[in-house]
Amino acid sequence: MTDFRILARAVIETEITALQQLPEHLDEQFNQACTLILECRGRVIVTGMGKSGHIGNKIAATLASTGTPAFFVHPGEASHGDLGMILPGDIVIALSNSGTSDEILTIVPMIRRLQVPIIAITSNPESALAQAATCHLNIGIHKEACPLGLAPTSSTTATLVLGDALAVALLQVRGFTANDFARSHPAGRLGKRLLIHVRDLMQQGKAIPKVPPHADLSSAILAITKQGLGLTTIVTPDDTLLGVFTDGDLRRTFAKGIDWFSKPIHTLMTTPCQTIGADELAVEALNTMQQYSITALPVVDNQRVIGIIHMHDLLKAGIA
Repeated sequence: MTDFRILARAVIETEITALQQLPEHLDEQFNQACTLILECRGRVIVTGMGKSGHIGNKIAATLASTGTPAFFVHPGEASHGDLGMILPGDIVIALSNSGTSDEILTIVPMIRRLQVPIIAITSNPESALAQAATCHLNIGIHKEACPLGLAPTSSTTATLVLGDALAVALLQVRGFTANDFARSHPAGRLGKRLLIHVRDLMQQGKAIPKVPPHADLSSAILAITKQGLGLTTIVTPDDTLLGVFTDGDLRRTFAKGIDWFSKPIHTLMTTPCQTIGADELAVEALNTMQQYSITALPVVDNQRVIGIIHMHDLLKAGIA
């Protein structure tokens, strides 16, 4: 019986070798490519045929999500109208391991006529595409992991990694931050954690459980039960926060045998208590809740209660 692991290891080792050799091919042309992209006032258009096209799609997506406006254009479709998507001021990154893809070479003269710089990524510096390009990035692949030497394997892996190298180098030079990344990923977990603020999720108005400091324990229990947030705030007439009374405080009150009919709530409340501002990130509310093993936080503005944020609110928003 064939041990497929042996075959798989050979593929992996071949591709690892290709990647280990890739840094040796980085020369001044890489600096030139990065400079061209940084100075570009248009978009980066990535193009490639076949498997290179699939890699090009991913490179374009990575560039776009890390601060470099980019999209993919299929070279075959470009010859039938999509070339109009490339405008003066743009830059083209053309992918072809051999540097001889007919579909790309067909559109090169039109791209050059627009005075659009071309960054070629190939394994052949002497190829027609490399020679026609403004600058050439050599991935230097001489051996595919495919035993037939036909299926793009090592070459596509190296091209993908080189595309990542371009994107990340540009990201760092641009000073691209996690907040910038989040703005292009608003539906993702990171985007939510970096873009959603407490005020976006907090419960306000009549949804805020609150009682005055001289209320009895039964009034506090009713406030907790009515809103279902596991606590009530204790506030002055102008909503200044004095403390909170939680489900946990209630259990501790019973455990101590306190006569809860005779004690005003301000003698039983937790004070000082954890709070958060409305302009804080929602993830900071989550961090505070986790740190202190609590499930809700009063939201305050100059110690006046303006809202409540609960763990359930964070869960619904995908923060927790």
